[in-house]
Amino acid sequence: MRRRTLLGLAGALPLVPVAATLAQAPSWPTQPIRIVVPFAPGGPTDIPARLLAEELGKTLPQRPVVENRTGAGVVVGTDVVAKAPKDGHTLLYTTISHAALRAMFPRLPFDPVADLQPVALVGVIPMLLMANKDLPVKDLQDLIRLYRNNPGKYDYGSSGNGTALHLSAELFLRQAGGLKVSHVPYRGSAAAMPDLLNGTTTMMLDVANNTLPYVQRGEVKGLAVSSERRLPQLPEVPTFKEAGLPDYEAYTWHMVLAPKGTPEPVVGRINAAINKVLADQAVQKRLEDLAMQVRDDSTPETAAQWLEAEMAKWEPIIREAGIKPD
Repeated sequence: MRRRTLLGLAGALPLVPVAATLAQAPSWPTQPIRIVVPFAPGGPTDIPARLLAEELGKTLPQRPVVENRTGAGVVVGTDVVAKAPKDGHTLLYTTISHAALRAMFPRLPFDPVADLQPVALVGVIPMLLMANKDLPVKDLQDLIRLYRNNPGKYDYGSSGNGTALHLSAELFLRQAGGLKVSHVPYRGSAAAMPDLLNGTTTMMLDVANNTLPYVQRGEVKGLAVSSERRLPQLPEVPTFKEAGLPDYEAYTWHMVLAPKGTPEPVVGRINAAINKVLADQAVQKRLEDLAMQVRDDSTPETAAQWLEAEMAKWEPIIREAGIKPD
């Protein structure tokens, strides 16, 4: 449904031929492009960012360089881009975490909307709900019943307060009837996984590309995935709709942003370059292997509308649940 909405929005916008956009753009790039990733190297956000940078380097005269800038969640890396020159040579590659910033941090050194502008939506990655393999449940409804009958007895893990994993779990607990399950935040999903495996925590939602091997090896139970269709890598795991929670919709997404005030023709040129890379079937295959549903047709306008809708969805949940940064 989100994809159809995005395409509908794109269709409502005036069409500007790519050739015309490129012809009108100032000379770009004239120096190396810096893609700032506010996450650690080797993680589920860093890997697609490096793939995108690698492929852009094959088509642009200047090779993009990925720079990992972590700290205070995604605040430090995002701040670097918000304060960078408005020339299209410093870009932010980020996730749903950007939609949570305003609600999580009342005193940010930048404004997530006023100081940064979306350039392109790269793709969407569904969330997979996993349970400890020894938990006495066989499906999602069993898990809901277990939690409902034992309020406050069980724990669930996440990659940290206010992360996509935390927000997705809170949404699940609310939509499943206000279940009372204690949250245990970790510093990343890799740190949270051992306790799910040994039973210290009973449940975790994580991005599908992180969790596929654990479910495939039978080390955890895969109970539901938040995609419209079952994942080809896990055909036995039902969607949330099939599992009895039809309104549940949570995922992480990857987006490229630039400093607000970057000339519109330059933003258009960056968007066209990203979409060209994402339209390549070999690139799509590599990203789909990471469980990403690639978007090769977004515009700066539709990406901005996507971000606005995500902020409207998650900010009330963060405030109502009193979620604070670690």
